Amino acid sequence: MTDQHLTHAGEPLAELALRLRAAETGDWTEDGARALIEGLGRRWDEVVVQASADDAGTRAAKAGDLRLRPVGPAEERYVEKETYLELVASLTATAPPADPVVPTDPASEPDPVRQAEMFRTAKDELADALGEPSALGSYGSTGPYDAPTPAWGAPFLRWRGRRDTLELRAGSRGPELVLAPTAPAENWLWSLGHGEEHAISGYFGSRPGPANAGLSLPGRWAVRSWETLTDALAAFFTTLPAEFAALGIARVIPVYGRVGGSAPILFDIDADRRLMLASYAERDIDPASFGWGTVAEHPMSRDTWQDDHDPRWRFDAGGPGEPRGRALAEMVVATARAEGVASPHDLLIGGEGEDIRPYAVRFYGLGLATV
Repeated sequence: MTDQHLTHAGEPLAELALRLRAAETGDWTEDGARALIEGLGRRWDEVVVQASADDAGTRAAKAGDLRLRPVGPAEERYVEKETYLELVASLTATAPPADPVVPTDPASEPDPVRQAEMFRTAKDELADALGEPSALGSYGSTGPYDAPTPAWGAPFLRWRGRRDTLELRAGSRGPELVLAPTAPAENWLWSLGHGEEHAISGYFGSRPGPANAGLSLPGRWAVRSWETLTDALAAFFTTLPAEFAALGIARVIPVYGRVGGSAPILFDIDADRRLMLASYAERDIDPASFGWGTVAEHPMSRDTWQDDHDPRWRFDAGGPGEPRGRALAEMVVATARAEGVASPHDLLIGGEGEDIRPYAVRFYGLGLATV
């Protein structure tokens, strides 16, 4: 972790967060938004009003950017009287590394390691100032109100309030601090629980407590084909180590499979610093033919599974930005089918993998049920 702090237009992140938490938003009407901006000591003509929802993810955020996202035709069903959906403040690091790894070409993708470090720094500063977040997770490929998300990952943290919520979010060029009315964003998320494949991507974790009183979460969708599962796993594996590093969480996620009248554990997924996969395949198939290796070939897997013989089959997919998600997904799916799993419906996430205390996490984007 680099020795750095995050600021917005020269203001320390924690100070800005405290001011936003205390700000009057005036129900997010036009007058309320103007009063909010003035209360923050900024001029209305300094604020960028996004032209469209897609503008949130495609324009390169500049240092000191302050953006208002208006309600558009597609968002009207989620609001009551709000004119704006959120106020976004882009963040910059006060102490970049001596040998910067952030690309200077605005069209190039941000470096996942650097982005995860910056996000984790922001998380730690905000937790010190505000306490632990009420929710955390990843938007996956679909951000708020269907906006695009960064390719390296889309982690978020939330400090939920009854009327307004403060969020730390991965932006197009770095972390962003977002103040938004609580109800519209939750109405949007709830609307995604219609059950169609890929209806919700990413994952969502909430912790018990008064901050989450009244929080309703949408239902999950169910994977219907091996092709859909491969797509879902590919997206999940590609960003998982960067997102877990950014969020500061770690958990081994077991995957069980219904085979021959029972449901033994088939795989482990671990993303503590690096993405590690393990297969508990029986000896009557050849996991090596699908790409699995042994502990001798993936020695860092001992950090997760100390017993060299159980699980026998391992794969070290690397740290942030390194996993080849599609290849990993194809390896896991091929192994499951070779072991006799008849349908993707027969793969199940172990409930212990969703217990990332104090958060209960739902891995929506995988389309798998929990056992």
